[in-house]
Amino acid sequence: MPQGLTLAGLRQDRILNEAVETADPLRSMRLYGSKEATAMPYVTAVHPERTARPGPAPSAHR
Repeated sequence: MPQGLTLAGLRQDRILNEAVETADPLRSMRLYGSKEATAMPYVTAVHPERTARPGPAPSAHR
């Protein structure tokens, strides 16, 4: 293995690349055997527009 390259770093790079290409956390979870807590930060980092973020609650008074 080249100096400075680690298996963990290589795995992180592959997961990030998968997130860039597909934006599908379920695919990443199946492919790499990871959990949601691992897959979602990668997808959120590269595709923030595709992740649901709770907004402010709608007001009952108008």
